[in-house]
Amino acid sequence: MSAATESLAAPVAEAAPGRSAVRAEALADLADRAVRARRLVVDMAASPRGCHLGGSLSVLDILIAGLHRAATGDGTEVVLSKGHAAAGLYAALYVSGVLPENPGPRYGLAGEPYTGHPGPKVPGVRFPTGSLGHGVPYAAGWALARRIGGRGGLGIAVAGDGELQEGLVWETCQVAAAQELGNFVLVVDRNGGQNDGLVADISPLPCLAERFAAFGFDTAEVDGHDLAALAELFAADRSTARRPLAVIADTVKGKGVRAVEGRANSHYVTIDAARAAQWKRAVR
Repeated sequence: MSAATESLAAPVAEAAPGRSAVRAEALADLADRAVRARRLVVDMAASPRGCHLGGSLSVLDILIAGLHRAATGDGTEVVLSKGHAAAGLYAALYVSGVLPENPGPRYGLAGEPYTGHPGPKVPGVRFPTGSLGHGVPYAAGWALARRIGGRGGLGIAVAGDGELQEGLVWETCQVAAAQELGNFVLVVDRNGGQNDGLVADISPLPCLAERFAAFGFDTAEVDGHDLAALAELFAADRSTARRPLAVIADTVKGKGVRAVEGRANSHYVTIDAARAAQWKRAVR
């Protein structure tokens, strides 16, 4: 997989025959979804309550690629563990055809399901997340249940790099390795930021791939905005794998909106309609 750089850990399983290359038409469709999803997230930032804009934009490509795998119907479940990026999840679900309605006009309104943290009242959301670290064991549990039942599919957890400060993440990694959950995939949206500033200034994460390898994971490092590389990683057949997979996805906080890209103050944003229209025109 040329787009992903593997670590010194055990190699990532190869994609199944016929699935190793994502078709150009499919990639073009995924890229179009990503643009539409980013514009929708900007709309949600223009709601009265605003949204976690930076992290929603950084994680979007990961979610879209993961949902593309889940759409194969093989039992794959995508769990957004960094639940505060709910706006990104709702947008990804909508452009992927899982949500039948545009969540933007109802986002953040009292009595509506599109809240600041996702819950199972939203189609495509199986587990409630928001308390950081909890979505990782949900996804691992899903992978374990699929394996016990003799069924296929992945349990994909999407976590933030700041979220790795939660001990529950590493407890789950230990269990996943001990249970040889080769169908469990933990993707780290490494955008370098968290609520209080930069991860490097608060709780640095050097040698992250090596840490996961020490827990018994296969590892891969990838550009978290490279849809081809992400889709290829998710398409890999891990039915015979015995080591879980950690994907370290390097991303940009606020990706796609030049005015906020890489800026710590994009963590939570409320904007007016005029600013939203300006940003949406510039989304790429």
